[in-house]
Formats: sequence, C-alpha cells, structure tokens
Amino acid sequence: QVQLVESGGGVVQPGGSLRLTCEISGSHIAGYIMGWFRQAPGKQRELAAHITTGGTTYYTDSVKGRFAISRDNAKKMVYLQMNNLKPEDTAVYYCNSRYESSLWNAWGQGTQVTVSA
Repeated sequence: QVQLVESGGGVVQPGGSLRLTCEISGSHIAGYIMGWFRQAPGKQRELAAHITTGGTTYYTDSVKGRFAISRDNAKKMVYLQMNNLKPEDTAVYYCNSRYESSLWNAWGQGTQVTVSA
C-alpha cells in the first residue's frame, strides 16, 4: 500500500519561495504519475501540477511559470518548488500517485502553506 508524507510547508511572505517534499513508501514510484494538489479553505481540492513517468509536466494556469514539479524515482521523492508565492496560493498541499489508467491513491495529511504579509 502506497503511503505519502508531505513536508516543507510554512508561512511565507508574498513573493517568497517554498519547496515541498513528498516521500513515498510502500511502493516504487517509477510507474506512477505523481501529482501535487491543493485545497484552500472553503474550496474544492484542485490539481496544481503533475509529472508523468516520462517526466512530462502539467500545471494549472494559476501556477504556470511559478511552480515546478520534479521527481527522484530512486529516492522515491517528489518535489514542488514554489516561487513568487501569492496569498491565493494559501492552501493545504497534498501529493498523490496513480497509474495512468487508474484513480488517485489514498490521501496523506498534507502540508499547510500560508502566504501572508
């Protein structure tokens, strides 16, 4: 069973940067699409970015040019580098994994990101 542990969140001023880390256990990740989601207060969880097994990346429009997702299959880690953070990026951030033709796995606890002056 895949287990996901997110870390790296915190409080940062607008324009600042954070790097989130997702550590995966219970499975190798080379065959998974890996994604970073976020859920702001009172809003639905949304997919912020994902990276395929081949390294192709996708970003939702609101984070394009500011966020970068990457993966290290050997270390079973996935990262989200977030630059030029804005107050609207405030959310709980979750990572997740899935095979190409399957649903996302169970959710971890997430890591809180707060962007505030």
